[in-house]
Amino acid sequence: MFWKSVGADHVRAHKLQFLRDAIPGLPLLSGLSEEEGARLAELALHFIDSKSLLRVDGERLADLDAAELALQAVLPVLALGESALEGWQEVILYPAAFVTRDTWLDEMGLAHEGEQVLIGQARQDGPLLLSLPDVVDSPSLDGWNVVIHEMAHKLDMLDGDANGCPPLHKGMDRAQWAQDWQAAYQAFGRQLAAGEHSWLDPYAAEHPAEFFAVLSECFFETPHWIKADYPMLYAHLSAFYRQDTLARLPAP
Repeated sequence: MFWKSVGADHVRAHKLQFLRDAIPGLPLLSGLSEEEGARLAELALHFIDSKSLLRVDGERLADLDAAELALQAVLPVLALGESALEGWQEVILYPAAFVTRDTWLDEMGLAHEGEQVLIGQARQDGPLLLSLPDVVDSPSLDGWNVVIHEMAHKLDMLDGDANGCPPLHKGMDRAQWAQDWQAAYQAFGRQLAAGEHSWLDPYAAEHPAEFFAVLSECFFETPHWIKADYPMLYAHLSAFYRQDTLARLPAP
């Protein structure tokens, strides 16, 4: 893995060029300007330099896999900067879906413990866990992206437990955010209970934090769907991520 090599400026330039060359191969990065692509590559290199990327099977992480993981991971923070990546150091990569045993609280505050089969998990205690095959499959413009989903949780956790409301920027109305997201979350739950299904993954109804993370996936892949059905949420997501994905991505 040449990413961890330390050397002169020309070595860093080579790494940045490798990252920039990987951008056209990821559909969700289509429409980025040359300046945005350069900034994304810089952030991706910072991500690789500042995180430990570990495969649990002991295999070497391919350079292209590392590049594609990093480029997807930093897309949500393209306009937020390196500080949004602070507070954790490890990305643990599994060769397939993995089993975790965790304790969690439901919406009633009741504790549950059990095993879950997952393809991704953002842990409050630090590591980001991902299934590598699902990382590789994520960049298509289909509204599903495990890397962005888990990065949304990491951003949500910047001010505590994931609850569907990340720390908002100056000028953003927290009360309005809570009102709009709660109303949409409850309406989606009623829709599912009535047997009505749409483009939005039913997993979004599991918890407000999952609703935010799933909508974040769609914001970066299929923003036209959000704008059509949840225009207020699109406005909130655009203000939080400081990006207008609708302007750069093709309609699905």
